[in-house]
Amino acid sequence: MKVFDLIFIILITLISALAGYSVKHLYTPFSALVGLIFSIIVKLLISKIKNSNAEKILFTSIGIIIGFIVGKIILSFLPLIPKIQKFYTSLNLIVLLTSLYLFSLIFYLKSFELKNLILSSGGYKPHKKEEKESQPNYKILDTSVIIDGRIADISETGFLEGILIIPRFVLNELQLIADSADSLKRQRGRRGLDILNKIKKGIKTMVQIVDDDFPEIKSVDEKLIELAKKYSAKIITNDYNLNKVAQIHGVTVLNINELANALRPVVLPGEELTIQIIREGKDPNQGVGYLEDGTMVVVEDGVQYIGKKVDVIVTSVLQTTAGRMIFAK
Repeated sequence: MKVFDLIFIILITLISALAGYSVKHLYTPFSALVGLIFSIIVKLLISKIKNSNAEKILFTSIGIIIGFIVGKIILSFLPLIPKIQKFYTSLNLIVLLTSLYLFSLIFYLKSFELKNLILSSGGYKPHKKEEKESQPNYKILDTSVIIDGRIADISETGFLEGILIIPRFVLNELQLIADSADSLKRQRGRRGLDILNKIKKGIKTMVQIVDDDFPEIKSVDEKLIELAKKYSAKIITNDYNLNKVAQIHGVTVLNINELANALRPVVLPGEELTIQIIREGKDPNQGVGYLEDGTMVVVEDGVQYIGKKVDVIVTSVLQTTAGRMIFAK
């Protein structure tokens, strides 16, 4: 916990304790406990607001106001119950704080549905183009693409529009991998967490962590698909299986590997390349080298030039599901 966070909780607790102490029949230990609970609630709300858009902040504020009104209404009926009268002062704060928290949380989580409900009840029906433009452009990151790391560099270029959604269950999976007993898995998990921090610190992409979960679904991939349906979002991944399953469900997938392949420079038969031969090929006398983007180049009669840079002429280009392969002589 940061020092500022600790100071903040202490101050809120003291202020709430003093306020509670000033109320008759409300004792200091209980008022301090109420202050601590209240400070934690405030911190939770602040952490939510930091990763929220203006729409969610607006509806959360409305939820707080409605929660205050509902709490006051409930409190007005409590004195009518004989056995509760002697606990009224203590229940006063508990009921009010509970009402504030519940309504602010409900309005925060359901802001998108509430906005649509208000618009539809008012007789407003946007045109298809206007409706499409008014909806937030959400993109969900899966675990594999976070660990891969290239998404951080792509987000820095400004090509990714809209809001990047990071589900809480993906964060939990990353944390589980980072705490693994296997050193390789542990390294991958920690790399994923570092990549997330890098994305969140970037100024060109808005990041939102969501707590939506589907307890009845065990598979993380299936949870991602359901979340994408809920937010009308696209999934960014480099997982081949998730790509195929999402397409079956009608969810749009942005595959990082396909993007990388599309951005590789075009090489045509007859072009000259300068390449370093680093090892033998599968067939006799073949040498193998690589372009800067990782494309394999198989050079005929290149085995004698291992460890040297040579000029070659491209004879053919083979595109496979695993990537591209260039043959030269």
